[in-house]
Parts: sequence; C-alpha cells; structure tokens
Amino acid sequence: MKKIGSVWSDTAALPRFCSLKHDLKVDVLIIGGGMAGILCAGLLQRAGVDYALVEADRICCGITKNTTAKLTSQHGLIYERMLRRFGAEKTKMYWNANEAALEEFRKLCRNIPCDFEEKDAYIYSLHDRAKIEKELTALQKLGIPAKGADALPLPFEVAGAVQFPKQAQFHPLKFTASFVGNLRIYERTKVRELLGMTAVTDSGRIDAKKIIVATHFPLLNKHGSYYLKMYQDRSYVIALSDAQDVSGMYADEDASGLSFRNAGDLLLLGGGSHRTGKQGGAWRVLEDFAAREYPSAQIRYRWATQDCMTLDDIPYIGNYSSRTPDLYVATGFNKWGMTSSMVSAMILSDMVQGKDNPYARVFSPSRSILRPQLAINGFEAVKNLIMPSKKRCPHLGCALKWNREEQTWDCPCHGSRFTADGELIDNPATADLKIDNL
Repeated sequence: MKKIGSVWSDTAALPRFCSLKHDLKVDVLIIGGGMAGILCAGLLQRAGVDYALVEADRICCGITKNTTAKLTSQHGLIYERMLRRFGAEKTKMYWNANEAALEEFRKLCRNIPCDFEEKDAYIYSLHDRAKIEKELTALQKLGIPAKGADALPLPFEVAGAVQFPKQAQFHPLKFTASFVGNLRIYERTKVRELLGMTAVTDSGRIDAKKIIVATHFPLLNKHGSYYLKMYQDRSYVIALSDAQDVSGMYADEDASGLSFRNAGDLLLLGGGSHRTGKQGGAWRVLEDFAAREYPSAQIRYRWATQDCMTLDDIPYIGNYSSRTPDLYVATGFNKWGMTSSMVSAMILSDMVQGKDNPYARVFSPSRSILRPQLAINGFEAVKNLIMPSKKRCPHLGCALKWNREEQTWDCPCHGSRFTADGELIDNPATADLKIDNL
C-alpha cells in the first residue's frame, strides 16, 4: 500500500517538547527546529553556551523529514564552476568544510542508532562526457580524492560519472530522536516578529544577545535581500520495494534528472524537479520510470521536498547582513541540506562565541550577488508582482499558482506554499492566506 509521506516519518518517533509559556532571556536564541537549528543547539550545549531553540510547529516537521538524507561533499558538478569563480583556495575550503561536517556526523553516529552507512557518491551525466572530464580535471587540481566511472549499476547507460569515496547516508529522524535528548527546545512557539534582539511570540518575549535564524527561508525581508538571492525548488521522491540494491548514492548532473539511494530494502527514487510555482514532472516522471524499469516493484511511499537555491551553489551561513553583527542565518542549502546543516552548526556555534572559523568567509551571506541567476530571480518577481490575480502571497504580494499534483497554492517568486484552504505550509510567508483571496 502506498503511503503519502516520507519513509523517515513512518519509521521513527520524535520526542515532543513544551511550548514557551513565559518571557525568557538567553545568550543565544535559535529560531527554527530543522536539522540546522538542532545541530546548532547541540554544539552550543556542548560548549556550555546559554541558548534556547524555538520551533513554530514540531521539530523536523518541515524540510528535514522529507530529505533523501545523503551525507556527502559531492554536490553535483560544482567544483569546476567554483574553481573558475572563486579560485582554488576557497573551493578547497568548501570541500574541507563539508568533509569536516561528514566526519562530525560519522563521530556522532557511532553512538546513535540511525542506519548510518558509508556509501560512495556518484554524479553522472547521461549524454555529456566532457562535463565529467572537466569536473575530474578540476578535482585533480584541487587534490580532492575522486575518480571517474564509465558504468553504473543503474538501469541505463551513462556517458560517465564522478565517484566520491567514503561518503554516507543515514535515517535523519532516528538520528534526531536520539540527538535532541536534553536540548533546550520549545515547540509550538512561533516567532511573530523580531524587535531588535527581542523575539515576540504569542506567549512570551525572548531577549537574546545573539540570534540565529534557521527557518529554511529567512523570515526577515529588511536585511540581506534573500528574496533576491534565492528561489525555491520543488522535487519528488518515491520509495520502491522489490526494486534494486544500487550499492551507492547517485544523482544526475542535469537538474531534471533522477537520483537513487537505498534505505533498507527500499529504493528511493528522486526527481521531477521544478521551480516552486512552475509546472514540472513531479511524481509522474518517477512513477513512469519505475513502471518501465522496475515492473515488479511496488511504490510504498511518496513525498516531496523543497530546497532554497542560491546564486552561486554555496549556502548563506554567517551574519544575516553586514549591518547585523548579532543576527545570523543558515539558509540556501541547494539540495544538500544534511551536510550543509552541520557546516552551519560548526560555523555559527563558533561565530556566536566570538571564535574564528576557518570556513566562515567561504559561506558569508555578504559575498557578491552579481551572478546570472540574480536577473532570473528579479524577472520572476516582477512578472508575478504585476500579474493580475486575486490569490496573492502575503510575503511580498506575488501571484500564486495552483499546484495540481499536490493541490496547493505555490508562490513562484520565493516558494511559499499554502493548502487549498489557505493554510500556510512553507515559508518565507509567515501568515495564512486571507479569506477574500481564496
């Protein structure tokens, strides 16, 4: 029987935490209870820092529960592009940061039963061998241990692939259930606004010396220009029984391609990606592929996820803006949220303690935004702001689009999503749709 929702949610139980019932003073406030916020809390607690984490709903109820949970420093064919844009030093530091994040997960998972498995990670191209060769050349220049592969245990031929050894995969909610044990977390505590360094919730005010915003898409518009620096991408997953053990993690270098990994006796097949608010292949592409290539398989789970995409393949981790020295952000993980969450925790836990972090400058949100994607983001925003429509996003007023596959109203500008009845599903919007807009 097919279940709507991720295999992770169905096979792990998370602890529950009380909501905030009073005013609070802390040194560090973390807003957002996904993997990034939770890891920040864990590292701050380990360091003896006075902190609290608040989550608007339940921990890991948003993007984290819908990840494909790959722990890898291979993030597509990005290293050749980074080498051209940023030079060898910064590009190697990006790889070092993600390898350090993977190693931190490896250490933690020794004592946490979370289906942690070392697997090689592959990025493949169906038709363009030259792309693979260029990436391998860049990796060799950087001294990154990777090698080429000509054939993969997948049901189609490839032009070539890049193999990263000793990467990993795990069960994100089993990990979280153990990791959060005694962390200081308040669930069902929604931050309505930030007044300086005071977070206002429905049942109390939280005064903090430092604030980390880890809400997937940042909640403040007046700093950082994240509404221009990012868009959101929707992608889809089905879990198949009686399919194939692919013995690794695989992703197509083409954004519209497929990804593969096993989770126990299930094969997780991902793809159907499109910009949120646009039309795309969705589950139909995955189900058609499964019917053709795995005719004996059964679809056991079906779910979707959403990713914040940056201008240059690198997340935004650090000061929210150059004018906010005590406000920090972790966002724009570009489909690689698990490893990027740990990178965020390592960088931000150092920064809020006044420590230098060797990777901070690579991920600085204040780096240049002069990238081609900026013009595309701006065009989409203007087009949907002036488009006649009664149904408009309460975030910045863009015209909403109906998502037939998921029966939701989606914003093509910044990725907010709402149920058919107008209830908020995904940020950056912070309010439901008004009744007169339905």
